[in-house]
Amino acid sequence: MRNEVLENKKAVVAEIQDKVKNSASTVVVEYHGLNVGQITTLRRELRKEGIEFKVYKNKMFQRAVEGTEFEDLKSELVGPNAVAFGSDAVAPSRVLAQFAKKNKKLILKAGIVDGKLVNADEIKELSSLPNHDGMIAMLLGMFQSPIRSFAYAVSQVAEQRAANGEVVEEVAAAAEEAAPAEAETVEEAPAEEVAEATEETTEA
Repeated sequence: MRNEVLENKKAVVAEIQDKVKNSASTVVVEYHGLNVGQITTLRRELRKEGIEFKVYKNKMFQRAVEGTEFEDLKSELVGPNAVAFGSDAVAPSRVLAQFAKKNKKLILKAGIVDGKLVNADEIKELSSLPNHDGMIAMLLGMFQSPIRSFAYAVSQVAEQRAANGEVVEEVAAAAEEAAPAEAETVEEAPAEEVAEATEETTEA
């Protein structure tokens, strides 16, 4: 019986280590004082973003990070804590920070984002950033704006010359080809750069 308990503990520690390793973001929060309805709402909001929300015994999580570059996280693992694991570096911080604004009893404590330890203030800063899709859209907008401006400028020059009797069909054609060609390059670049199940170990 004792051996079985020990093996179960080892399995939990290994599970935590695996989730930390394979998540872009791991955020620890304290949920003391939240009622069942509030926790259910929080789980639902996290699930929409594909974020896993689990409750582990603090001692198990402490063992999981002991001897690693994340050992300093142990000091935050006191009280009733829950952990959010996400494949997006920003999403867990954003969802949890937004929920904490409306529900003061949810406390942001610390986390690991892209292999770096972050504190509560850094989690709040991260929460203001757009998610993965938002970043791509923003970058596309930044790249495409100069392309559209260039195409427009060339077309205006072509129209002026045509009005003066100059034949510049090749210039107009070049303007039409430039934008799509550049746009295709921009659309491919971010793609190169760049579960839904919520499980519980213990009931929150």
